Parts: sequence; structure tokens; C-alpha cells
Amino acid sequence: MGFFLGIDTGGTFTDAVLLDTNKKVVAAAKSLTTRFDLAIGIGAALDQLPPDMLSKVDLVSLSTTLTTNSVVEGKGSPVCVLLAGYDAAQIKASGLVDLIGSDAIVSLSGGHDAGGFAIAALDEAVARAAILHHAPRVSAFAISATFGVRNPEHELQLRAWVESLCDKPVTCGHELASSLGAPRRAMTVALNARMVSHVKQLIDSVRATLAARGIGAPLMIVKGDGSLINVESALKRPVGTVLSGPAASVLGACALSGYQDAIVADMGGTTTDIAVVRGGEPELSFDGAMVGQWRPMVEAIKIYAIGLGGDSEVRFGGGEGLVIGPRRVVPLSLVVHQHPHLLAVIERQQTESPHASQIRFAQRLHADAALLARLPPDELAAWERLAGGPVDLERANIEERGLSRALARLERKGLAIYSGFTPTDAAHVLGLSTHWSRDAAVFGARVWARQMRHLYGLGTWVQGDAEGPARQVVDKVIDTVCQKLIEAGLNDAGQMNEGNAAKVATLLTGMVLHANRADGPPPVFALKFAPDVPLVAVGAPAGSYYPAVAQALGVRLELPRFAAVANAVGAVLGQVSQRVHLTVSQPVRGVYRVFAKTGPRDFDTVAAAIAHAQGLAAAEAMVHAIEAGAAHATVVLSQFDNQVRNDIDGDMFFEARVTATASGPPRTRTTHPVVPAGHGQLAQQP
Repeated sequence: MGFFLGIDTGGTFTDAVLLDTNKKVVAAAKSLTTRFDLAIGIGAALDQLPPDMLSKVDLVSLSTTLTTNSVVEGKGSPVCVLLAGYDAAQIKASGLVDLIGSDAIVSLSGGHDAGGFAIAALDEAVARAAILHHAPRVSAFAISATFGVRNPEHELQLRAWVESLCDKPVTCGHELASSLGAPRRAMTVALNARMVSHVKQLIDSVRATLAARGIGAPLMIVKGDGSLINVESALKRPVGTVLSGPAASVLGACALSGYQDAIVADMGGTTTDIAVVRGGEPELSFDGAMVGQWRPMVEAIKIYAIGLGGDSEVRFGGGEGLVIGPRRVVPLSLVVHQHPHLLAVIERQQTESPHASQIRFAQRLHADAALLARLPPDELAAWERLAGGPVDLERANIEERGLSRALARLERKGLAIYSGFTPTDAAHVLGLSTHWSRDAAVFGARVWARQMRHLYGLGTWVQGDAEGPARQVVDKVIDTVCQKLIEAGLNDAGQMNEGNAAKVATLLTGMVLHANRADGPPPVFALKFAPDVPLVAVGAPAGSYYPAVAQALGVRLELPRFAAVANAVGAVLGQVSQRVHLTVSQPVRGVYRVFAKTGPRDFDTVAAAIAHAQGLAAAEAMVHAIEAGAAHATVVLSQFDNQVRNDIDGDMFFEARVTATASGPPRTRTTHPVVPAGHGQLAQQP
């Protein structure tokens, strides 16, 4: 009997589970994620599983929150974005300057119009010079041309020049998104480029760990829509793995709880992710899911991802008062658990004058070769200093100001991470969590409370009190999660966008929480959140917070067995699924144009154009599915028409979107790919 191995690498924990052929969990393990060398944490998790079962693994599948976290935290590897035909307004609208900086953006002549015809020729000399200038300084290239989805000719030419001049990875916008909207497509391909090195490091670490243990099964990774692709495909389009971890957790939560209709909330170290599931199928967001402040053009499970997790920094937010996240820090309870000698430092700081650098220890986080190669001497020296272990920032500020400033720049670049007071520490103070150092959490709570009071005028806690500040932090987490659940419910109803939902949710949260309190006068409005849908909570910190969340909202809570490793369970439950979209338009009356990778092609009738688009899309989807690791696949065609039907004026066809979806089970150690002869059936959508 073979087994399925699921691995989830998160910001804090790495989980591993073994499922039998009935997809039931037979073994589970959890270890700390070691960002500076992911193979250590992955190996530690695998070594807790039965060796005799590991030797019989037929399929390995991986999910990760590393790409999601990098988007939420605004960190990633240095890249160069080549834009053909973009004007200044489009570049500004893309948000690229905020994302990667103006120096990383190269604006070139070129691009096409809405009909797929070139506006201007590419300037080969300028393009080649830009590529040679940036190649030694970046980890990857991203390419986007105006109307590249209508004709990718210029994107493909730029990619050929990049590949001829250097060995850096390169991705084109038309490979990631099929919708119009040049600014968002440019942002999407830039995010993809920033993630290539992160995903490659993870895949290389998993491969090395599996090889060392003699596990030769195929390796897959979860996409943001819950489907699977092999790692070779993921390396080409890593942006598709944004929301990989949340998507896997939704699948795992449904399987572990047995519910077909539920609100799934996954709380990790960096983010809280919420999804609404009906009929066992989470809703897909074809326009792109909101991740932090960005909405890349990636088809993904409709997730509400917020920068709130067990490792989120608790800080003073100006007029907002107490704020949690989105920056991730290392909990003090964990720092001391790993480095016990630091407890004496935090204990001493309890009686010292409050200073912003107290309870701050800098550690290595992520080794990015492209970033390290660009470090100036002082930052490189600081990086080497971190090799010896955590650096006390308070002492560095007093004795080595240059080191302190260099460490701050490393932290902003994502190479280093600070410690700080977190919800995880607050949970340790109150006894809700017990796995790390409670003494460090208690001492840290006292130091943090003095910082808040004396430096920012926040809080009225009694001197030396640790439980009061910790309770306020936990209550803040609970209130924030309640608000986001209500916000997700409002957005799910389709009555308002994210901005409006956030405003209304603030008001409704107070009303719902007030209605569920036993004390106080009876409410005028009887508000009830999710009266018939259970809340399924998963993730390592879920047990610490969600019982109180459920009580506050008055909902039924399910904390399933193995909830802490739901991501790893969901990682092996998906199918391979690849979608290809092609557009058919009528640029002038009587001419029907199909936009494909080979360029536009015109037909005399809409039926001929649709048939041609269906054939191209079906064939391409099938090839993509087999290349992505499907053992076999079936193609289903669907179509969305934009047309006007009028009894007097007749029918007017504007545009059609033909979609081919090829789906099938992933190949295992004992199966081989089989390409079916049929292309499935056409399913017209309204």
C-alpha cells in the first residue's frame, strides 16, 4: 500500500503528513521553519514520520505561504521589469514604483493596439543595453507589453533577447494573465519575478531532503486555485502559488471537518486567511484575489488574506492606538526557546529606562544571492555578524551605531528579521499556549507595556503587570478576526467592494459583539453572523483564539483533529487543472478575430472563429495539463458571450471568451501520462 506525503512550509512552522490511499491521515509532524536553510526544518518534520511509510510514498505535494507572505510584507528579490509601449500614466497606475522602485523599470518603445497590431517597433539596441546593465544585479526579469494578450510578439522577442544575453529567469505577462488591463498585468509579472528565487530555494530544499531519504516520488505544488502543478511548472510561474498555503488549508479543513458548507479561517504566523465554502467547493476569484494591498491577475480561491498572525508585531499605530501586524517578527518566547541566554537580557530590561530597541534581537532570515551580491560593505559585515546568532539591538545602538543602522537596512530588505512582542507571546502569558518560553513572554510583556506607556502614552496597565497587556492584545486579535469574518461575509454577498465592506464591517462588528454579550440592555437590531454555517478554524494558533471568536460572534465552531496541519493535508487532495482563455472579437462588422499566441486571425463567421478558438484552447490546455504533471486529463470547454439581442435591431456580437479547462489526477510513482483523444464538451455559460 502506497502513501501520499503532504508538506507545508509556512513562515513559522513546517508541517508534514502521511495519508493512506483513502486520503486519511496516518501520521503528522510539525517543526520550526528554518528560513535561512529550509531543508533543515523540512528534514526535521520528515524525520518524525514512520520511516517504513516514507519508503512507500507514491506522491509528494507541497504547499507554502512563503510567496503569500512576501506579497503581504512587501518583500522580494531584486528584479528588472521591461515594459514595451507603456506610458507614464500606465506605469504609475501599475504600482511598480512602490513595488520595486523606479530604477528597476525599463520603458521601451513597442506594444500593440486592441486589434493586435504593432504600434511601434522594438528598439533592439536600447533593450539589449538595458538587459546587460541589469542582469548582474537582479534575480529575474519580467516583461509586459501593451495588449500583449492580444499579440505577444514583442514580449516573446524581449524574452528571446534576455535568454540570449544572460541566464536569469524571465516571464512574460501573457503567460500569466489573459485579461486586458496593462497596469495590473505588469504588476502581476513583476510579483512573479520577485518570487522565482523564493520558490526555487524551497523546491531545491524539498528535493534535496527527499533525495537524502530515498523518496523518489513525483513532487507537486499547490496553486492558489487549489489545483496541483509539478515543480518544473511552478518555477516558470511562481506567482501562481500565491495563496498556495491558504488554498491547501481550505481543502484540508473541509476534508478534516467533513463539512461541505463552512467558513474556513486559517491563522498562521504571518496572515489570517478566510474563505467561504459551499458544496465542498471554494469560490474562485478569476479577477485575482486580494493579497495584502495587491491584486495580481492570478486565478485563485477567493481568500480574504490579512496581515494578522501569531507572529505579527504588536505596536503603536499613531491615531489607531494598538495595532497588530502586518509586519512579522520573531516571538520573544521563541527567541529565548532557541537561545536561552537571551532571557537574562529581557529580564534586565524590565527595570531599565524604556527604549524602542529593547526586546529587539536581529537574526538572519533569508539568504537571497542577488540581494547579498548588492550589499555595501557595512551591510555585508552586519550579515556576517548575524552568522554568530541574534544581535541585541539595544546594545548595538549604544556601542555600535553603524551596526545598528546596517541591521535596520537588512531587515527592510528581507534578509534579517527582528524579535518583538506578538500575539503568540500574549497567549503564552495567559497560558493559552505552552510550547515555548513563558518566562520570556512574561518579561517581554512587562518591557513592552512600559514602552507603550512611557514612549507613546498608550495603556493604563499597572507597573509590572504582564497579564493585563497580554489580555488586551488577545482581545484585540479576537476583535480584529471578528471584524474580518464579517467583512468577508459582506464581500461574499456581492453587495459591496473591499473598501466599503471594511467600513461597514467596523460598525456591524460592534453591534454583533454587543448583541452576544449577556450584560447590557437588549439590542434594537437582532444581528446574527452565519447562523447556519459553521466556522472551521485551522492553523497552529487557532485553538488559542477561535473559541473566543466563536463565542463573541455566536457561531458554531469546529476545530477538527489535525487542524494544526490542515495545509499539509490539503496539499495532496487537489487535481491538476489548467485553464486557457482565448478571446474572439468583432473589430468591424462581419470580421471575427481570434487572438492567440501566434497572433490575431480573422474569420468570416462567428461560428468558424469560435470553433477555431475552441480547438486552439483545448489543445493548449491539454498540453499544459500533461506538462504540469497530470496522469491523464479531460478537457471541458465553456464560453462567455458579450452580445446584445434585440427584437427590432437584431443581434450584435461584441466579444466572446472561450475557456478550455483540462483536469486530471496527478501522476504518481507508478503511473505514466496518457493523453486522451477527446477534447471534452462545450458548456455554454450565460
